[in-house]
Amino acid sequence: MKLFWHRFKRNKLAVIGGIMVLTLFVIAALAPVIAPYDPKVIDRNQILEPPSSKHFLGTDDLGRDVLSRMIYGSKISLAVGFVAIGLATIIGIIVGALSGYYGGWVDRGIMRFIDIMLSIPTFFLILAVIAFIDPNFWYSILPRWLSFMLEKIIMDPNILNIMIVIGLTSWMGVARLVRAEFLSLKEREFVLAARALGASDLQIIFRHILMNSMSPVYVSAVLGIAGAILVESALSFLGLGVQPPTPSWGNILALGKANIEIAWWLSVFPGLAILITVLVYNLVGEGLRDAIDPRLWGGR
Repeated sequence: MKLFWHRFKRNKLAVIGGIMVLTLFVIAALAPVIAPYDPKVIDRNQILEPPSSKHFLGTDDLGRDVLSRMIYGSKISLAVGFVAIGLATIIGIIVGALSGYYGGWVDRGIMRFIDIMLSIPTFFLILAVIAFIDPNFWYSILPRWLSFMLEKIIMDPNILNIMIVIGLTSWMGVARLVRAEFLSLKEREFVLAARALGASDLQIIFRHILMNSMSPVYVSAVLGIAGAILVESALSFLGLGVQPPTPSWGNILALGKANIEIAWWLSVFPGLAILITVLVYNLVGEGLRDAIDPRLWGGR
């Protein structure tokens, strides 16, 4: 662990990215405290006001404060990124572990299914699934206690729909990574020793091999969060994601498109927020990759 942190800290851009990620978390967690206005309150007297001392990032076409809406929108973007990639990572780990450990027809069947999934453009697949699945569908199939908890945490069912759909369409890369690690580790001495001592397949998979296969998964998950945030923003921009009045960077950007000639701030500021967030996650992911993989150390 000390060696990992030493390698990670030598990458100054990754450290800056990590500080920015933590800052985004603090902003999202303290949104009700630091937002200067209620993001849903309409003020007809302040419609499309440019940035000023009263509204630092201006107002939108309903007089709502853009800074407050962007602060609350950060909660949506970060939540979608983490939940969606968390789900994708869990699915990818299970599928990749089964494929790599058992091999044979199990591996062939899973890999052909992954090839089919990868041949379909992910964004269009997400659009198709969202178009056909009612946002309340997930609440009906989940256990009652889990549905109740999600309804309290995620008030808008469209947000849960986006999280699950992105997760269900983003696991293939993780599965391939885990499968490759399992193929290289399952014949190693510690696995043979565990099998000789009577360990079950589940014990070998999850206690022995998986614990030694997670390094590339961590990197993939961090980079995947950036991708999920981009997808959520694109869906909201197209009107298929987070629905108004709930603020998200994507639907603020959509308002900017409609008012681009008279309200430049509605496009510039949410666009910069998406750009910076995706960039810092990519910097952290690259830093993790360089710190974890000894082949990239170059004798340093």
